[in-house]
Amino acid sequence: MRIHILGICGTFMGGLAVMAKQLGHTVTGSDAGVYPPMSTQLEAEGIELMNGYSADNLAEKPDAVVIGNAVSRGNEEVEAVLNLGLPYTSGAQWLAENVLHNRWVLAVAGTHGKTTTSAMLAWILDYAGLKPGFLIGGVPLNFGISARLGNSDYFVIEADEYDTAFFDKRSKFVHYRPKTCLLNNLEFDHADIFENLEAIKKQFHHLVRTVPSTGLLISPSDDLDLNAVLAQGCWSPTQTINGDWSAQNINAGEGEFDVDYLGEKQGRVKWSLSGQHNVSNALGAITSAHHAGVAPALAIQALAKFRNVKRRMEIRAVVNDITLYDDFAHHPTAIASTLEGLRGKVGNERIIAVLEPRSNTMKMGVHKETLLPSLHCADEAFIYMPEDMGWQMNLAQYPKVKTFKTIDALVVKLALTVQRGNHVLFMSNGGFAGIHQLVEERLS
Repeated sequence: MRIHILGICGTFMGGLAVMAKQLGHTVTGSDAGVYPPMSTQLEAEGIELMNGYSADNLAEKPDAVVIGNAVSRGNEEVEAVLNLGLPYTSGAQWLAENVLHNRWVLAVAGTHGKTTTSAMLAWILDYAGLKPGFLIGGVPLNFGISARLGNSDYFVIEADEYDTAFFDKRSKFVHYRPKTCLLNNLEFDHADIFENLEAIKKQFHHLVRTVPSTGLLISPSDDLDLNAVLAQGCWSPTQTINGDWSAQNINAGEGEFDVDYLGEKQGRVKWSLSGQHNVSNALGAITSAHHAGVAPALAIQALAKFRNVKRRMEIRAVVNDITLYDDFAHHPTAIASTLEGLRGKVGNERIIAVLEPRSNTMKMGVHKETLLPSLHCADEAFIYMPEDMGWQMNLAQYPKVKTFKTIDALVVKLALTVQRGNHVLFMSNGGFAGIHQLVEERLS
């Protein structure tokens, strides 16, 4: 079968493309604004990419078209699909029907930490010999690829609350029907599609409704919004993080903590990650793996060899004793926790945060009141604020924060500011105009 994918370079759709090819299909796809890591992953898999959306991309009449949520009515290629009467579906629906059916699905949902926790969980199951399939919104360094079919009944999926497609406005995760469901946390985000937090809670409860009574729901005991979701109705057994499962004797800066289950120590995690947020992510992954039959002690062994995900506190380069990191953080909570983790790791060494407020919610100015406070662990912060941003920040009380209208101006100022022994943390959910390479070349 010939499958054509619109929006193929999104992390979700790119992973789906890989699995479609593994199933034996001929896969092509189109997208705009292509950037790594998905573009390089697809090229390595031999999947044909078409740059830009055009009716001409459908000249060979695919047997099925899979449409991502980044494209909508008015897109030339979408209009051609409809006008030609080609069969089409959403990515989440295709995945449910062709990959997830009759498998033990372990889903990781929440506002923050989905990608990292999904990667941890997939790695734990793999380390335990369970050979899971997975689809993750990033590239786990332990696997070098964002998706695979796997060789067992187990399948780990990053369960995103964003909408499914222009013709299906439900959250993608309602299609997945998990047996193990981890709810990491819940905050307001995606203001471009959700009116308020209550609208997101409604979608999360749709997910809760799909978990069978033989399954398991896992959530933090202290997340009031998730507790409110579960209070609307829960028909599955539950376990809690910071309740049934907890971390003790935490040394987050050194990457060490004990894992307790029902008051009994299961072992001590010693790994390369830092930050309290990753301690919580690890507990969620250990708990989820335990439901699938992996002993906590074995999961702890696996985490000692966990290498994280590309663009999650990834060290891009060390130039003249200056360390350059790349991170996907784009919500104030994630920005703060990422910086806190780095601070715990480097102590008093100087940190410069470089941020692109690129998400739709950021561009709308929804988080403008909490963005600046989230940078408190940085010694200095540079923020890219182009002319068309549409809102401004009041920097009067934040002298260590500077804004720049162009990438060039930011790069020049950063190069003049940074010193040996500094840590420069780039944060964006996009390509950030290749700023990492520009800075590396200038510093070299």
